[in-house]
Amino acid sequence: MAREHQIPNPLRERIRGYLVSLYGREAGDTAARQLQRTLETFLQRNTPSPSKDELRDGWLCERDAVLITYGDQITEPDTAPLKSLGEFLAENMGGVLSGVHILPFFPYSSDDGFSVIDYVRVDPDLGTWDDIERLGRTFRLMFDAVINHISAHSDWFQRFLQGDAAYADHFIVVEPGTDLSLVTRPRALPLLTTVDTPSGQKLVWTTFSTDQIDLNFANPEVLLDIIDVLLLYVEKGADIIRLDAIAYLWKEIGTPCIHRPQTHQVVQLMRAVLDAVAPHVLLITETNVPHEENVSYFGDGTNEAQLVYQFPLAPLVLNAFHSGDARHLHRWAAGLAPPSQTTTFFNFTASHDGIGVRPAEGILDAAEFQQLVDKTQKHGGFVSFKTNPDGSQSPYELNISFFDALSDPSLMDEEGAQMQVDRFLASQAIMLSLAGVPGIYVHSLLGSRSFRAGVEASGRYRSINREKFRRLALEAELKDPGSLRHNVFQRYTHLLRVRASQPAFHPNGPQRLLVTEPPLFAMLRTSPDGLERVLCIHNVSAAQHKLRLDLTPLRLSHGGVLDDLVDGGRHEVGAGDELALSIAPYQVLWLKG
Repeated sequence: MAREHQIPNPLRERIRGYLVSLYGREAGDTAARQLQRTLETFLQRNTPSPSKDELRDGWLCERDAVLITYGDQITEPDTAPLKSLGEFLAENMGGVLSGVHILPFFPYSSDDGFSVIDYVRVDPDLGTWDDIERLGRTFRLMFDAVINHISAHSDWFQRFLQGDAAYADHFIVVEPGTDLSLVTRPRALPLLTTVDTPSGQKLVWTTFSTDQIDLNFANPEVLLDIIDVLLLYVEKGADIIRLDAIAYLWKEIGTPCIHRPQTHQVVQLMRAVLDAVAPHVLLITETNVPHEENVSYFGDGTNEAQLVYQFPLAPLVLNAFHSGDARHLHRWAAGLAPPSQTTTFFNFTASHDGIGVRPAEGILDAAEFQQLVDKTQKHGGFVSFKTNPDGSQSPYELNISFFDALSDPSLMDEEGAQMQVDRFLASQAIMLSLAGVPGIYVHSLLGSRSFRAGVEASGRYRSINREKFRRLALEAELKDPGSLRHNVFQRYTHLLRVRASQPAFHPNGPQRLLVTEPPLFAMLRTSPDGLERVLCIHNVSAAQHKLRLDLTPLRLSHGGVLDDLVDGGRHEVGAGDELALSIAPYQVLWLKG
């Protein structure tokens, strides 16, 4: 039964302060009163959840790992795809993964779900809210809030086109001839789209495509409508809400229209709202931009997103394995530190999108960027470009499966499938060992190669990494000891189980990067209480390397022997606490005393 719960005055005033700052005193106060009524109604319907600090193990721990998947990723006849997905995950990944990010599962018109027609309904081709809530009884759920834009086929935009006054300011209309040269462009497409309305043709803002119409957050009614959507997601079981393309939210002509102070204030408002009525729900920001811009969405460590995507990781891991040299990756990782114990990174190497290269700007030089492009194309992938302010174009993302990005498919026989699997698992072990929460794309977990037929069918490069599965065929491959999927899945899930068993892999446990030979990426992970340590060593090259380490400063409790958590081997420690190792190509060692 719902119980009364009052929002503390300081939090209520903080919410009001954000709205006044965004919209001025009169409009801000009006919006604050309306939002207060909304939150009170929400609390009457819902028993407040315990705060993160009241949960037994904290909200995040070493057992947390999130699968990224489409709602119709796994299908079978006469069964709702979301039901099939839930059953498959429960049977194969219970106890291995704690959470599931279901990519947009709403009615949509394009972009594989990211052009949302209706924010509050489940796509009937996928299933129902009951299917979502059933999945949430086994896994923590991440929902997408695709709020920078909405489908041109949505009721909101259709009402705008019909001249409905209630929606006249829901979208951004730009006068012809307006200078927009400073606007940051994530894609090589027109920024404005011409539409017909009862008052004549108008130019509306479309950051990503003509079917994805940007919302006008300078109108407080838009923000309040979106907060209603977020609260519905909480009621339907969202534990994490992903703010898609959030960096572009606030437009101000004469500026780059990215990372505006108002955008950060909107995120802070959303955080305050959730802290008030659902403090267990976390925000994660998706900003495919250079590292310093990306981590700005942590705010001061208490007032914005609790998680941010670790976008530089994927291109830096690729660079390390392509070059056999982990120094760029090492230097970058050595400087990582979330601003508080209530924030952390969302580490990933692959997703439904391509591999963004902009986040590696300032880390990789021009030749190293070109090597990523060349390898991608040589391995059968594609490269997407963005338009720069001067009209030139530069690589924006690599479109290829992460497995193929690492290994040339044409060399499978010559190089050997086992070497390719070793290389791939070493790349994933690096991601799993870093401080933060791992996000694992379903095609990485299942060892997928690039789906070039999807590109040919759709005409979109991103389809190369979005193949869907028939359940029976997939389960047969996973049971076949000779299949690539079986090999990758068994070894990947083993790494996940090992990680989940070690408090040293807690998302906020310290990590200390160790100086070794360039082909080795090594670090010491320590549990938050300082009692447990795991020495993680990864060979990013195709050659064997020897390593000698003095364990004394690492304070590893070993009793003369270190156990390898990955393969079960034991490594003797010599006199003077010196550890001597011979590390095979692409070998992974997670050593514990």
